[in-house]
Amino acid sequence: MDIADIEELWDRVTGTQPAPEMWLVVATALVALAAVVPWGIWRLTRNTITIAHEGGHGLVALLSGRRLEGIKLHSDTSGLTVSRGKPTGFGMILTAAAGYVAPSLLGLGGAALLGAGRITALLWGATALLLALLVMTRNAYGLLTVLLTCALFLLVSWLTEPDVQAAFAYLVVWFLLFGGVRPVFELQSKRRRGQARDSDADQLARLTHAPAFFWLILFHAVTLASLIGGAGWLLDR
Repeated sequence: MDIADIEELWDRVTGTQPAPEMWLVVATALVALAAVVPWGIWRLTRNTITIAHEGGHGLVALLSGRRLEGIKLHSDTSGLTVSRGKPTGFGMILTAAAGYVAPSLLGLGGAALLGAGRITALLWGATALLLALLVMTRNAYGLLTVLLTCALFLLVSWLTEPDVQAAFAYLVVWFLLFGGVRPVFELQSKRRRGQARDSDADQLARLTHAPAFFWLILFHAVTLASLIGGAGWLLDR
């Protein structure tokens, strides 16, 4: 690859692409919703939300000065992120709080990029994040899941036409926005039944002495606000 090819590639990544037709934006929203609402499908698609959830823990752990030991993703759609550092304090609080809001905030950021016409930048940025997550994944199922997801982004980015890339990008962002909302309601339901007593909300309650219910409200506020804001960007014409 010579300098001209590199410059062309850079222009492609940093440039803008035309927005798809409104019918495609709405269609991808409906497909994403269909991947979140039915329980049978959600059991499979929720793995993608788990990737974003654990990736959020890991990224914030690094940004807050903690040492990231590794990430595990399991076939039951649960996950675990292990970091080393002070067991209390602001960095630990941010790390614990990042998981449930990460998919929605990623979706909101993606919606901002798509609203600005930066479809290619979104696809390449997501691929870079997945590659970074792959390096830190520590179990076989997690490696397979992240590798397949990363490969899908690479294939779409390199081998498909712009209209296919646009449809895929909008589908991914809609899915993150819708999919980020459901786990918080699931967590609330589990806690009402006396389950999930070591959830992120409960860990935050122990770290901050604010009740777990407060953190559930915060998770709801962030995820729902991200959905509303992201939808506004995606549907704006």
